[in-house]
Amino acid sequence: MTTHSTTKRPDAFQMRMAAEIAGNTSARLAHQSLGRELSPAEADFAKALMAIYADGTSDREALAAELTRRAVAIPSSGETDWTGTGLEAELQALNSDLDAAYLENGIGA
Repeated sequence: MTTHSTTKRPDAFQMRMAAEIAGNTSARLAHQSLGRELSPAEADFAKALMAIYADGTSDREALAAELTRRAVAIPSSGETDWTGTGLEAELQALNSDLDAAYLENGIGA
């Protein structure tokens, strides 16, 4: 007969969240997946991209065309002429940079 222990193992995530809340860092939790603040260009890009997605556009080339039409600056260069390949590269670079910032700085920007 196998018996199962009723003792729960500590949950590292829950312990971390409890510590953050106890430290009154709720403002940081609003951006918990960011290791740094977005630059103004990154924030504008994210806002525009979400608006375009909300309009029902999801094809990479169509997204790039709409970003160009709206003159949204490419965060890494400041240019406004988007391509599908450039959009993918920009998203990958931004994601890598944010991942590195998260690893360096932890929870909250």
